[in-house]
Amino acid sequence: MAIPIKQALKVGFYIFKQKISGRKKYPLVLMLEPLFRCNLECVGCGKIQKPNEILKQNLSLEQCFNAVEDCGAPIVSIAGGEPLMHPEIVEIVKGLIDRGRYVYLCTNALLLDKFFDKLPKSPLLTLSIHLDGNEEEHDRIVDKPGTYKIAVDAIKTAKRLGFRVTCNTTLFDGVSIEEAESFFDSIEPLKIDGITVSSGFQYPDAPDQDHFMGRNKTFSYFKELLSKNKNKRWDFNHSPLYLEFLQGKRDYECTPWGNPNYSVLGWQKPCYLLDEGYTETFDQLMNETDWGNYGHQNNPKCVDCTAHCGYEATAAEDASSNLKSMALSLKAVF
Repeated sequence: MAIPIKQALKVGFYIFKQKISGRKKYPLVLMLEPLFRCNLECVGCGKIQKPNEILKQNLSLEQCFNAVEDCGAPIVSIAGGEPLMHPEIVEIVKGLIDRGRYVYLCTNALLLDKFFDKLPKSPLLTLSIHLDGNEEEHDRIVDKPGTYKIAVDAIKTAKRLGFRVTCNTTLFDGVSIEEAESFFDSIEPLKIDGITVSSGFQYPDAPDQDHFMGRNKTFSYFKELLSKNKNKRWDFNHSPLYLEFLQGKRDYECTPWGNPNYSVLGWQKPCYLLDEGYTETFDQLMNETDWGNYGHQNNPKCVDCTAHCGYEATAAEDASSNLKSMALSLKAVF
């Protein structure tokens, strides 16, 4: 069961409230980046390319909690950088859970063994551990040998201790269908609680610009890969409608306001992956951003993007549009 039933019901009720209130643009997931520092230098990530004066900064507890209340999204994804490097990360996680949010703590797991006795074992907390393929591919992507083994050992320990654990995987150009199959099969014995998967999106700050799939290749790649997911061979932590979009079976528009990003720089316009400036408040982000300037049909910077931060919220909105879509979405829960 990739998506817990209580989480699915809470999100569904939240969407229903937005609809009856007539609200057209609303967030589903707050992407909270309490710092940009990291203990890895992944070839597909541009966060650690920020200037040193920015890398030294941390969001305060007050800033994190104010952002959560202002945004109102039922789910918070804590990313970075490496969030476990934040000196108050445990207090951040506990504070979000106390506020009734579902929390996905995204980590490369290098520091996780130091936090098992500090993080709360709550059904609201999921440890989302970064694994970008088999051992050779993952260690190449993160540019540090031995990282894959540390992450796998951390997953085993986390599951044994009773934590909910998912795997966060980005697939880059050059990874064959057979290699992706082999990787997903290899982590099945770990009994993780779902896989989050996406195609790497090319953005200017990433050190490696040569291994991103274009939009059409993403669709053809996932159409072939997911055709092999018979009888739930792999359990994905996504809406089935988003997975259909990844295969080119649904033509969705981007809804970047569905996954707003807050960091030490403020609220990022328009989304996690494009840096078009920042606002001080969430209301400014929602009301002053010209959302019509973004999306694969409106902006050349977006033309190859299929990222869940832009399209998962679209799929969730679609899932609530009629009974047939709602029934299809519930298959990901039961």
